[in-house]
Amino acid sequence: MTDMQCAIDAQAKLAECPRWDERTQTLYFVDIDSFILYAYDTKSKELEKREFDEEIGCFSLTENGGFIAAFRTGVYTFEHFTADLKPYWIATYDQKTTRFNDGRCDAKGRFLAGTMYSPKDAFKGALHQFSQGKETLIDQAAWTSNGLAFSPDNTIMYYSDTPNHVIYQFDYDLETGSATNKRIFVQFPHGNGRPDGAAVDSEGNYWSALYQGQRVVKISPQGEILEEYPVPATYPTMVAFGGPEMKTLFVSTCRGAQTEEELKQFPQAGGIFALETNTKGQIEPRFAG
Repeated sequence: MTDMQCAIDAQAKLAECPRWDERTQTLYFVDIDSFILYAYDTKSKELEKREFDEEIGCFSLTENGGFIAAFRTGVYTFEHFTADLKPYWIATYDQKTTRFNDGRCDAKGRFLAGTMYSPKDAFKGALHQFSQGKETLIDQAAWTSNGLAFSPDNTIMYYSDTPNHVIYQFDYDLETGSATNKRIFVQFPHGNGRPDGAAVDSEGNYWSALYQGQRVVKISPQGEILEEYPVPATYPTMVAFGGPEMKTLFVSTCRGAQTEEELKQFPQAGGIFALETNTKGQIEPRFAG
């Protein structure tokens, strides 16, 4: 296994939601604080960007090659990278204090997305589910929704609350889309990184980017930390598997929170880093409608 290398020197304020398109060998990601969606063609090495009028927190690809994305003001779909946005669900929360942050689809093609509450003085973040034109509230009581992922057999849902340093497990019913039996999966000590975005590999291990922790951790289904991988940035934000064999781990990072000293140490912070692993990831489910 090689060291982690910068694959895309994006200089993003807050790179997030790396998402691999296995059909086109394209890596998508967002810069939340700059309102940008990026598309990186790994064959041509070309980086395309699309700017929006507000924060795009997370997104998933759709079965027909389009996108469903969660913005501050709600959830929208668009048929291709430059297509017009179509409203799917307009946010009913206070848009001044709350926005969408992290999400992905389950294996049935439902889109789940969680919100973050900016004042961070109350547990007002929530996890929403979108399917067949309807919105369902799955969970409440988070400061910052993060780390959403599913076990390979689709019976376990993972979900983290970053400021509280905790990752939760739920029992997940794929047929109904319900999440029950919430319990703590891993509680991290304060001061050594906070669990941010994540992915589950084909063996069921949970890979979590530790924000302000300068590393990614690989956690067994039983909650044991198996490996730690240093990241050349203080603030890793999310991970995703991709590449021709689904064995490349892509790690998004934050530049905006870095101090001047940290930027001298990690000048490529805000980029997308890549690590060649011996572990195969799962192909990302697509939104079914």
